[in-house]
Amino acid sequence: MYRIIGNMTGNSMDAIDLVLTEFNGDKMTDICVYTKPYDRKIQEQMERLRAEVFNKERQEIEKLPDFQSIHDEYIKGVADCINEMCAKYQIDKKTINAIGFHGKTLDHNPPSKAKIDKTKPYTLQIGSGQMLADLTGIPVVYDFRSDFIMAGFDGAPLIPPHNAHISLTEGDGCYYNGGNTSNFALVFNGVAQVGADAGPFNEYTDNFIRQNTKEAFDKDGMFGKKGQLDEKLLQVLFDYGRKYYELPLPKSGDPAYYHKDKVFGYVKDNKICFEDAVRTFEYFAAYIAVQALTLVPDNIVMPNRMILFGGGWKNPIVRESFENLLKGESFVLAEHQEAFAKLQKRFKKKPVVRYSSFGEYMEARLFADLARYKLEGRTWEVSEVIKAGQNIVCGIIAKPDKARLKYDDCINRAAKGWA
Repeated sequence: MYRIIGNMTGNSMDAIDLVLTEFNGDKMTDICVYTKPYDRKIQEQMERLRAEVFNKERQEIEKLPDFQSIHDEYIKGVADCINEMCAKYQIDKKTINAIGFHGKTLDHNPPSKAKIDKTKPYTLQIGSGQMLADLTGIPVVYDFRSDFIMAGFDGAPLIPPHNAHISLTEGDGCYYNGGNTSNFALVFNGVAQVGADAGPFNEYTDNFIRQNTKEAFDKDGMFGKKGQLDEKLLQVLFDYGRKYYELPLPKSGDPAYYHKDKVFGYVKDNKICFEDAVRTFEYFAAYIAVQALTLVPDNIVMPNRMILFGGGWKNPIVRESFENLLKGESFVLAEHQEAFAKLQKRFKKKPVVRYSSFGEYMEARLFADLARYKLEGRTWEVSEVIKAGQNIVCGIIAKPDKARLKYDDCINRAAKGWA
């Protein structure tokens, strides 16, 4: 029996999400959830830091003038959120075994991409687990991705095994996450057969909305509903990220692969109206989610049950576009028409799309689940790791230490230069 707080602060930096989950064996029960939106200041600071740390090694990052202050503000924000949740729900911290903490991903160059670019793989997450443990008084399990990268695997997405655990309640199917990036896992008989990042989901829309309005995202598709699909922009979107989208599975993505600034420059230069751009970004989120399914090897059965999770699917434009594309009832670029038609024939029954009953806090719960596996010394069942016969227990543990004055774990172990 474990009681673990899972935390997720995604690439979109829209909010800190928390869930306190009780694990009784493999049975999971959410005790309470808590979310706190980020203010515009920390979002802008983190976006600026993302640009500054790209392709840099640990020593270079640590010397950046604003790195430590932005890092500390980020950790204090997560700690405050955890302390607020415990106070609100009168949770005795002594009953909590651990916090599963992801950290903030700012750069990612996994083996699947590094081999093509002829570079060395690395991944960059910032976030001192020790500092978080000290500020909350709860042990923290963190830095999960480093172990996979250092063993030669992508380290993302990490969620397919958690999808498989959820399937014990929700059944087999294609579990599809719609966050800043979309990712999916095909789960059969409680095992994730294949999992991969598809591509940008909220990445274009949320950033474009924040740059041009006072809103944080396109709530209920209020802007997208007023626009029209721009087919030329759709082609440009695919072309800019083609190098990633056409990679075979498994693979993991990063916002840097999708050339957001170039895309926004194209929109401005071609005077595409705001609503049309938003509508096309939202359509592209669904489009890439389907295009990624066309890459699933033919020897893997394509389930007709699509189980959605993540806040991005609450946008009605995205969800409707996804369902229509699966049925062959929406616009497809000429180069993909054959592949999309073949995908539709692979469904033995008409696809059924629904939102998961575990869906809204799935990513936060993932890190509670990962922390549980670390506490038990168990291998996280990523399919390519299991197939390779490797035993990887991921993450490290930090216990509260009020006497500590300096933190040397603000950057994860597999940052650039680790090799």
